[in-house]
Amino acid sequence: MATNSLILCIDDEVLGLQIRKVVLERAGYQVLTAADGESGLNLFEKYAVDAVILDYFMPGMNGGEVAVQMRRARANVPIVLLSAYIDLPTDVVRSVDSILMKGDGPGILMEKVQELLASPGYEGKGR
Repeated sequence: MATNSLILCIDDEVLGLQIRKVVLERAGYQVLTAADGESGLNLFEKYAVDAVILDYFMPGMNGGEVAVQMRRARANVPIVLLSAYIDLPTDVVRSVDSILMKGDGPGILMEKVQELLASPGYEGKGR
């Protein structure tokens, strides 16, 4: 497990956001949360996060727009996109490392986060 890794979770659905926060913290991660894309981008700029878990459908900026901006700022930070939609635009698919269905359980999310943080190309701490 990647203890002390800092994960940024962005979702306008408060309940889902809080559940992911609790699950990740119990696994030893530090977690920042944001309820919209703009707040999430502000946290992303302020903190050296190790990974991002991002909802696709949000008011204002959608998750695809947020992911594109994050990639421009720090291309190596793993981004997991959560979506209830199957047919996402190609540019969105290319801007994230993984896409999970929003209904997937916490176990699947944890496996994906651990896999991305352990991947050979990942250097850590948002560098």
